[in-house]
Amino acid sequence: MKLSAEQKKDLSIYRMEKAKAHLEEARSNYDHGHFNTSANRSYNAILSAARSLLILRGIDTKTHDGMKTMIAQEFIHQGYLDKSISETIRVLYARRVDSDYGDFVSIDKSDALDSINRAGDFIEKTEKIQKEFLKDLT
Repeated sequence: MKLSAEQKKDLSIYRMEKAKAHLEEARSNYDHGHFNTSANRSYNAILSAARSLLILRGIDTKTHDGMKTMIAQEFIHQGYLDKSISETIRVLYARRVDSDYGDFVSIDKSDALDSINRAGDFIEKTEKIQKEFLKDLT
């Protein structure tokens, strides 16, 4: 997919807004005691935030593994994001898979809150990078 700088900018902004909406859904589900769904939405928040950065590099991954690989290659190894981001992605993805597909698996309150906090931190860090990259596109 070949996008213009303006299209990349618009898509990146849209995806970051989507990430924030997912985080709010995670918080709402947590407040209502829906911890499995909260963990799911927390992971989707970081997925959307990561994709908002990747599109600025012209990368549009189609898989979760592709996202993890490209975030590492383009943003962690390049020094934009700390290596601990890989652990956040791994933990939130595992919780999402467990909560969505695991039999007799339940995300507890503390893990759901940890997922929300990690997702919020991820969004905060990626949004700072996004803003810097958006300046370069204009």
